[in-house]
Amino acid sequence: MKKKLLAMFSCAALLAASITGCSSSKPAESAAAPAGSEAAPTESEAKTTAAASGDVKIALITMDSIDQHWVTLNDGAQKAAGELGVSVTFMSPNTKDDAQQIECVNNAVAGGYQAIIVAANGPDAISSALKEAASSGVKIVYVDSPANVDAEATFSTDNEAAGKTAGEEMIKALEAAGVTSGKIGIVNVNAATDSTVKRENGFRSAFEGKGYELMETQYGEGDAAKSQTIAENYITQGVVGIFGCNEGSTTGTGNAIKASGNANIIGVGFDKSDAIMNLINDGYLLCTMAQNPDVMGEEGVKAAVAALNGETLGGKVTDTGVSVITAGGTAAASDNSAVKASQEWKIALITMDSIDQHWVTLNDGAQKTAEELGVSVTFMSPNTKDDAQQIECVNNAVAGGYQAIIVAANGPDAISSALKEAASSGVKIVYVDSPANVDAEATFSTDNEAAGKTAGEEMIKALEAAGVTSGKIGIVNVNAATDSTVKRENGFRSAFEGKGYELMETQYGEGDAAKSQTIAENYITQGVVGIFGCNEGSTTGTGNAIKASGNSGIVGVGFDKSDAIMNLINDGYLLCTMAQNPDVMGEEGVKAAVKALEGESLGGAVQDTGVSVLTK
Repeated sequence: MKKKLLAMFSCAALLAASITGCSSSKPAESAAAPAGSEAAPTESEAKTTAAASGDVKIALITMDSIDQHWVTLNDGAQKAAGELGVSVTFMSPNTKDDAQQIECVNNAVAGGYQAIIVAANGPDAISSALKEAASSGVKIVYVDSPANVDAEATFSTDNEAAGKTAGEEMIKALEAAGVTSGKIGIVNVNAATDSTVKRENGFRSAFEGKGYELMETQYGEGDAAKSQTIAENYITQGVVGIFGCNEGSTTGTGNAIKASGNANIIGVGFDKSDAIMNLINDGYLLCTMAQNPDVMGEEGVKAAVAALNGETLGGKVTDTGVSVITAGGTAAASDNSAVKASQEWKIALITMDSIDQHWVTLNDGAQKTAEELGVSVTFMSPNTKDDAQQIECVNNAVAGGYQAIIVAANGPDAISSALKEAASSGVKIVYVDSPANVDAEATFSTDNEAAGKTAGEEMIKALEAAGVTSGKIGIVNVNAATDSTVKRENGFRSAFEGKGYELMETQYGEGDAAKSQTIAENYITQGVVGIFGCNEGSTTGTGNAIKASGNSGIVGVGFDKSDAIMNLINDGYLLCTMAQNPDVMGEEGVKAAVKALEGESLGGAVQDTGVSVLTK
């Protein structure tokens, strides 16, 4: 009887939503196993399982209910809802419209939903409605696009960085064709959708200093037909390239290029759908930036349940990654197809060292996947960061008959010669964390510059909140050759441009916690107000130095996650750390290596494995 009453209530809520313009899909049925029969929850599920014991109602409100991007996001949400035994109702408008989205939020509150997972049309339009929802006790979680209201957590793509990548892909293709000037058209959704505006900004930034003319943006509201008309108009004006900022814009762009018969126009887009993939494979689009909306939906539901269960998520922002999809290319993180190993391939995993917890966790992910796929992965890394030792590891792998090498390069150039020799002998190369300047099958890494900038912004927010608007900032890096940490530092420094702080000369501790602590202690004697550690050892040393100084007013921000770092954060000696996903790098690295060994062309795909801001 209770289930029948719940079903009747759900139907009533759905009917109300449809009357007011918000479409809805059937909420997931409870999939909770009987007590004592369920498998032990994974670490990501452990904190959410308890909340599923009651009747939990969650509303999922995206920009519309039609684009395949949102349909896929809902699929991910319903999957997680089924696993956790909660009800998620997809109650989104049929078209992108602020008034309808506000109405959906109000309907969710009136319908007694305890949490709202939302992809906001823009940062401000629905803010008032979300504030009212939050004030009534509703938990807010963002997916894809946040509004300017505090939320439990956000799961989205770094849209500006991905837009810049789209621009760089277009420039590479144009230059390869000998086209170094010409007009570029941009088809966006509207001027208020934060995610696509950021994509456009990133795209435009890629063309700075180049000889192309970026035309005035035209808006098609994400509608494929309207976008095609806009793109056709650009074509009549003689453009050499067109960028579509979302699924509808991209589809319209590809269709316009197809209709024109001009295969020389470079079309680059965003999002993944069957229509877009057909246009890419038929040669009418060069590539698209594929997000992971299913991951956004899954993680959004997990976060909502965790928040309803009383867990404090601290407003963390998780980058759910993006891949460049070309003809024959793959989106590694969103490719759930099984990898079949025809034999027990021998794969070498060579990281910067074998001691940092970051690399240990990466190896754990690699070994887990190796066991699942029936292949052999040998962790053969040096004990310390040393170019000569890493080169020796590569040479040993080749001499030992390993058919693939998964490698995190100390720097972009030091081991390039060794990797070129390995590749020339038929060894497949896959990068994790940090690539070298040698072509590889695929790369799985963090957008380190963007993450470094986030670290700087977190420090600035904390300093300004304490009334500190000037002062010296110290930076503890690994060395001047490690590409990943150099990019983190560059991003960190960029956050301080135009601010009143003095960024001191970087000091290098080779990733060693003790050396880094000595450097940080020296900074403290010089009166710094903040210190940034660029990797695990640097961060641990920074936190230990602040702890030893007894000066809790110094803001310490770092990179990577370890037990030592989390203890320093929880004890108040570090503000936060940028947590990567090394286990994902290891898992996806092995999958890619096996695919390459089985003859699949991965097209050199680059996958951003994301980063989160971890605070107390």
